[in-house]
Amino acid sequence: MALARLLLTLCGMGTALAAPPSPAGDWQGTLALPQGQSLPLVLHLSLRAGAPQGEWSATLDSPAQSAFGLPVQRATLEGQTLTLDLPGLSARYVGTLSGPDNILAGTWSQGSSSFPLRMTRATGMATATESAAPSRPQTLHPPFPYRSEDVAFDNPSGPSHLTGTLTLPQGKGPFPAVILITGSGLQDRDETIAGHKPFLLWADTLTRQGIAVLRLDDRQRGGSTGPVTTATTEDFASDIAAALRFMRHRHDIDPQRTGLMGHSEGGVIAAMIAAHDRQISFIVMLEAPAVPGRQIMLAQRHWAAAARHVPDAVSHRSDVLVETVLDAMTPQQSQKAAEQAANSAWNRLNGTQSGLPDSLHDLTLPAIRFYDRYDPAVALSQVSCPVLATLGSKDRQVPPDLNRPALQKALSRNPHARIVEFPGLNHLLQKAETGDVSEYALIENDIDPSALKAVTDWIRTQTHP
Repeated sequence: MALARLLLTLCGMGTALAAPPSPAGDWQGTLALPQGQSLPLVLHLSLRAGAPQGEWSATLDSPAQSAFGLPVQRATLEGQTLTLDLPGLSARYVGTLSGPDNILAGTWSQGSSSFPLRMTRATGMATATESAAPSRPQTLHPPFPYRSEDVAFDNPSGPSHLTGTLTLPQGKGPFPAVILITGSGLQDRDETIAGHKPFLLWADTLTRQGIAVLRLDDRQRGGSTGPVTTATTEDFASDIAAALRFMRHRHDIDPQRTGLMGHSEGGVIAAMIAAHDRQISFIVMLEAPAVPGRQIMLAQRHWAAAARHVPDAVSHRSDVLVETVLDAMTPQQSQKAAEQAANSAWNRLNGTQSGLPDSLHDLTLPAIRFYDRYDPAVALSQVSCPVLATLGSKDRQVPPDLNRPALQKALSRNPHARIVEFPGLNHLLQKAETGDVSEYALIENDIDPSALKAVTDWIRTQTHP
C-alpha cells in the first residue's frame, strides 16, 4: 500500500540489491532507544526459493514485545550489504557483514529516528522474560462474551482470496456490523504493529457492544492471496467491496446497519467506496488523509528532516529531486515506461547517466504513482452517510494541521459528519511524547481509552437508533 512506502522510500536510506554470500540463519542484537530503553531483536534470514539473485526471505522477532514473525517485505543483499524493508513498521535496516560472517553492523531507521544496530549470530535463541516485556494492559484474555468465526471469500476482480475473523454478539441477529480496513503496508487482520494489535481491540470492544466486526488479512498476509506489487489503493478497495458483498449475504448481518472503519489509508478506502455505495450506513476515518499523497509525503519528509536537524538547503534540494521524479511519471503508465521516465528525469536534474538510485525505486511503483496524484477529498465530498473523522494532535504521519482544513472543506456539506481531535495522540491513537513512529513500541496501550470510547459511542449511536 501507499503511505508506509512513501515514508520508507523517501527517508532515502540504503540501496536495493543484487547477489552474494550467505548470511542465512538467525541473528540477534539490541536497539538502544531514547531514555535508556533497549529493545532486543532477532532476525531470521533464509534464501527465497525461486527469487531473483540477491533477494532473501526474512522475519523479525521482538521478544520483549511478544511480537514474533514480523514480516520483512523486502530483504536484499548486494556484496556484503544487507537491506531490510518493513513498511508495516515504517522501518528499514541497512547493515554490512564483516569478519567471518558473524557480525552485521548498520543502522535501523524508523520514522524520523535512526539507531545503530549491531547483530551477531544467534548462538541460543533470544527470548525475553516476562519481566523484560513491556506492560500491555489491553491484552485480551478469554473467555469472551461473543463468538468468533474464521471466514474466507474471493474477490474475482483482484483476483484475490481473503481470510479473516468475524466476531458476532450472542444471539441470532441480524446484527449491525463494521468492516475494519487496515492502513498502508501489508497488514494482518489485527493490524499488528510494534507489538500492538489495534484491530483486535477494536473488534473486541465493538462486539461487546452488540456490533459484529469483520477484520481481514491483507493480500499475502495470513491466508489471503492476490497481486501486491501491481496493486493500488483502488485494487485494495475492491477487496473491501467484496467484503461488503460477503457480509450482505449473511442472514445474521443487517445490511442496513453496516459501516466501514478504516485506519490511515484504510479511511481513504472507506470514503472511496461510500462515495458510490449508498447502502453503507456510516464510515469512520481513523487518522486518514484528506489531501493528495504528495502533500502527506512532503510533510513526513519535513518532520523527519527537522527532527534530524537536516539543513534547510539540503532538505529543499531533496524535495526538488523527489518531486521532479514524481512529476515525470503518471499513474496510467506501464511500469517500464514509469521507470524510463523516472531515470530520464533524474539524469537531467543531476547530469548523470546512472538513472534513479535503487533507494528511490519504490517511487516508480503503481501504488505510489496512484497515491501521489489521488485526492481523497473528491470522494469524501460525495459521501452522504454519517462520517466520523479523527485527528491525533501528535500524528506525524498524517499531520492534523495539514489534514484538518481539507477534512472540514470536504465534509462541509454533510450534516452528518463529525471531526474529533484528540490531544496528545499519535497516528495509532495512542498517548505519545513526540508522536514519532519509533515510540510506538514503548507505549503500553494499543489505543488510548479516550479514543476507544469516543469512537465506540459514536458507532453505537449510528447502529442503535
